[in-house]
Amino acid sequence: MDLIRTCFNVASDPRHAKWVCPLLLLADALLTGLVVWKIPYTEIDWKAYMQQVEQYLDGQRDYTKIYGGTGPLVYPAVHVYIYQWLYNFTDHGRDIFLAQMVFAVLYLTTLALAMACYRNAKVPPYVFPMLILSKRMHSIFVLRCFNDCWAVFFLFLAIYCFQKRLWSFGSVIYSLGLGVKMSLLLALPAVGVILLQAVGRNGAIKNAVLMLVVQIVTGLPFLTHDANAYLSRAFEFSRQFFFKWTVNWRFVGEERFLSAGFSRSLMALHVSTLVLFITTRWLKPSQQTFVEVMRSVLSPSSVPPEKPAVIAARITPQFCLTTILSAMTIGSVCARSLHYQFYSWIVWSTPFLLWRGGAHPVLQYVLFFAQEYAWNVYPSTDFSSALVVTTLAVTVATLWNGTANDDGAEGCAAAPLCSKVA
Repeated sequence: MDLIRTCFNVASDPRHAKWVCPLLLLADALLTGLVVWKIPYTEIDWKAYMQQVEQYLDGQRDYTKIYGGTGPLVYPAVHVYIYQWLYNFTDHGRDIFLAQMVFAVLYLTTLALAMACYRNAKVPPYVFPMLILSKRMHSIFVLRCFNDCWAVFFLFLAIYCFQKRLWSFGSVIYSLGLGVKMSLLLALPAVGVILLQAVGRNGAIKNAVLMLVVQIVTGLPFLTHDANAYLSRAFEFSRQFFFKWTVNWRFVGEERFLSAGFSRSLMALHVSTLVLFITTRWLKPSQQTFVEVMRSVLSPSSVPPEKPAVIAARITPQFCLTTILSAMTIGSVCARSLHYQFYSWIVWSTPFLLWRGGAHPVLQYVLFFAQEYAWNVYPSTDFSSALVVTTLAVTVATLWNGTANDDGAEGCAAAPLCSKVA
């Protein structure tokens, strides 16, 4: 009985994560090395990335004229710079094994960051094994070398900075991630809400300008050549999606999938869900209604001098992680087409959000493995795609229900300040 009690204590006490995480990282390092050694590399986008980089190095700055074997360059400038470095480091992209080693290090570094973010949010150790159990995640990093891997790295580094209250540095890191892939725009509403409450209206505007400056500076070689060509390709909102590659909405049928009505319905669902979370969950640290928050934004002089500090103190590490990961997951539910590499945005969000929503530990693992199964079916089927959407929707609904009674002051970073208004 003492042994069982000890095991339950270790599994449930967040303080034990400080030694559980290194053991899991070591185990995953061995597993990742074994994957690289035993499982053949699969070519999907690497050669196309290298072909596009070669055209950039040859002096091409018109984004509409940069193509690879799989199509045009459709990622922002930071993607080009990262893969330019990889091009040079891996002998013009020919040394695939060396590239895999780079991505193995990137994978373990990103995993360590995700674990650090979880630890900052006081997540119990029993949740952490889910972070290393994904077959698809290892494939995305070390067998495919997708650019999503770099964007996810920047996402968790930005979250870690926000948890440590490094608002400007976190904003720069977030914008660099956005410069790898525009998918990170899904987190922008959450980042905006966090900054507004953490540093106030003027501080949020300054950080927004900082993000914009990063985009301008990194994109300058292309913007000065043809800004419209760069923006229309790097941030292409009208991109058409192929039904044959979709992982999530295959079960609705090709005709409905391609219809404009379906696209508009998903957009409406996305916007309405974001509004619902913003007005009833994400603004809780302010302890104000949406209208009151907007009034304070439009007229900051009417806000008592001590109030911004009180609100900022409630922007805890747990709140930062919850808000940003929930924004990414809401966006994933409402995305018309998810490809396999997009799982890298989801797999390390689900365990935390299910825990944060109060799901039973058994249910957390059941949903995690159901999700993992669905993302490992290739090509996707009606059943697997329905399961992908279902697990994402259940995760969002669980989080919504489980955070209903949060008062916005839990785990406050400055308890004396919070207690004055609690």
